[in-house]
Amino acid sequence: MQNANDITIRLLIVDDSGENAEAIVSTLRNSGIAVRPWRPQDAAELSQVLANQAIDLVLASPSQGIPLPLVAQHIAASGKDIPLVLLADRIDEDELVQASSNGVRALALRQRNDHLLAVVRDQWVDLQARRGLRRIEAQMRETERRCDALIASSRDPIAYVHEGMHIRANDAYLEMFGYEDFDDIEGISLLDMVAAQHVDSFKQLLKSLSRGEAPPPQYQLDARHQDGSAFPATMEFTAATYEGESCLQVVFRRRLELDTELAREVEDLRQRDQVTGLLNRPTFMLQVEDAVAQAGRSEGQFGLLLVEPDHYARLIPDIGLDSADTLIGAMAALLAEVVGDDAQMARFGEHSFALLQSGAYAQTLAMAERIREAFAAHVFTIGARSATVTVSLGGVQVGEKIASIGQVLARASECAQAAAALGNTTRIFDPAAVDRIEEERVQRWVARIREALAGDGFQLHYQPVLNLQGEPLELYEAYLRLEHNGELLSPTA
Repeated sequence: MQNANDITIRLLIVDDSGENAEAIVSTLRNSGIAVRPWRPQDAAELSQVLANQAIDLVLASPSQGIPLPLVAQHIAASGKDIPLVLLADRIDEDELVQASSNGVRALALRQRNDHLLAVVRDQWVDLQARRGLRRIEAQMRETERRCDALIASSRDPIAYVHEGMHIRANDAYLEMFGYEDFDDIEGISLLDMVAAQHVDSFKQLLKSLSRGEAPPPQYQLDARHQDGSAFPATMEFTAATYEGESCLQVVFRRRLELDTELAREVEDLRQRDQVTGLLNRPTFMLQVEDAVAQAGRSEGQFGLLLVEPDHYARLIPDIGLDSADTLIGAMAALLAEVVGDDAQMARFGEHSFALLQSGAYAQTLAMAERIREAFAAHVFTIGARSATVTVSLGGVQVGEKIASIGQVLARASECAQAAAALGNTTRIFDPAAVDRIEEERVQRWVARIREALAGDGFQLHYQPVLNLQGEPLELYEAYLRLEHNGELLSPTA
């Protein structure tokens, strides 16, 4: 959610009392929420405001001038996504049920400012989420349109398959199998493209895919041409959507009979940086995207670290520009030695590195400190020169609360810049830090209370209270205090 001070809500208030409407506006503004209010006097003005203004939220009280059903009717007629909140003095079941049937999203207690603020903030968050979803869906449709154009002109044979049947194929796919037009294969089973000796095993693969199981990275078989001849091929599967329907994208490639070891080495070279031997940035980013997706599904936590040498611009004149790659290679070797197999490493920039490891915040912080201390204690020998190169590390703990690739990279970059400004420093953003601090505070209190119960650490105090009713009674206020390290702690401590 945006910071409360950054929110500007375009608010429409339906209330017979101008004073009540002004009180609501004042309450919101006093809490740090900027408000642009409108208060229509009748149904005609309500319709005009909804049509001409980009309203974010409607707060409606039971009104004689504009009844709640009429308010809901005008909102629906506007065709806009505007949440309607009912203002009430108390919770009445019948009124709540009736309001829900009229399209009311929530009820806010007028006399409870804390509840009113909570409802307004919740509705604002929901509205922003819906708007964000619509933007993403629009971007996705545009991306699909561009992808469709690229696929149509691609030299790779690509088809879309739904329940084993072809629903789309590009020209390269048709050419590979000897067809001239998509109408010739529309509705034909993918099994018809497979040589007879592979049909049974391919059926099992299709069944597993239909159950939602993950496809293999590659599937090798003999494909069947329209004329009946067979040729070795490799299939690649990707989950996709076509015209709103879930389907599989299938890429057929003719398989050249290359040496398996040579093919593996070529693939490894394609994924590695030639200077350092670490993963290159595109390959590493795929792993980061997978980690972010897993975190979004609550399937684990990951730590992303960015490592940059301090004062790199000053180092280059000392060691010589021709030795820059030698220094980067030596730093990569030390990094690999320190990290080992505990994380994936990559050359992330011209002189920066990145690491991705699974685990909680404590493990990420420990890894960062281990790297920082190792570089601070190491002396690099570059040609005839020796130099100590300290590093600064910035990172982010990737969990369910920050499961967006954009947010992850932005936070990691911010922390790396902050650490580099100080030098030889570690900065890691942990979105769960507030929860962890609160949990630690609770655990400290639990420990104190248990210790007090075991060791008579509670003290009972009392003080006289003046009786304002004038009755001749002696009144006392009794309260309990906890003794800790020689001090008496109150409940608010």
